[in-house]
Amino acid sequence: MEGLTDRIWRQVHQKWFGAAGAPARYYAPFLSPPENRILIKKKMAELEDAGNAGVPVVPQVLAKDGELAGWFIGEVRKLGCTEVNVTFGCPSGAVPAKGKGAAVGSAVEGPVAVKTRLGVQSAEEFGAILAVYNQYPICELTIHPRVMKQLYRGEADRAAFARYLADCQMPVCYNGDITTPEALHGLEAQFPTLSGIMVGRGLIGDPALLRRAQGGPPASKEELRGYEDDLYSAYTAAFGMPSCADRRMKAH
Repeated sequence: MEGLTDRIWRQVHQKWFGAAGAPARYYAPFLSPPENRILIKKKMAELEDAGNAGVPVVPQVLAKDGELAGWFIGEVRKLGCTEVNVTFGCPSGAVPAKGKGAAVGSAVEGPVAVKTRLGVQSAEEFGAILAVYNQYPICELTIHPRVMKQLYRGEADRAAFARYLADCQMPVCYNGDITTPEALHGLEAQFPTLSGIMVGRGLIGDPALLRRAQGGPPASKEELRGYEDDLYSAYTAAFGMPSCADRRMKAH
């Protein structure tokens, strides 16, 4: 999640809730290939091993040029990232305005996953979109069953997800509106063939969500205080001023 699941958050979450509540993998915020092909050291530091100890991190790539995206994925792999996730249909207004999340055509070595929505205006668009995805060796397709124009409004369209699931020729991961252990377990029961479940806003809202899903306790007041203090201290040090850290903490 942009501005939230950076390496500072991943390190702090791993420290406080990683023993029994860490995910199988974390997803780094979006990275876009620079058109001049000069990598920005600060952005690439998100993926360095020293900042991501304990759990594999999958970078999410947004691009509008297939050849440029292929080059960038190669550079990302040099940092040790086994899997790369290419994102299509991000609802953020700045993304489609810049043409990102729309095209990637270069063949690249190693596993490439895709994260998608059902369409721009209507879930019925997904049949044609899926026909394109099925032509490529995608290692995992993560589907958020909303359309782009919804942003995060309204309910995720589980009926549409179920309708298209059987036509997916690759492993499928579900994403969207998983905020409680009960919702997570209900999804597992409804769709037992899923390769995974991606939890975003739910884990930011409840950092102990995955621990609770495994039968563990909810976050205690002491844990939440330590977790938030560590986040604030680390953001203050990284940004150089408390006011910037304050804005980041409001999002959390």
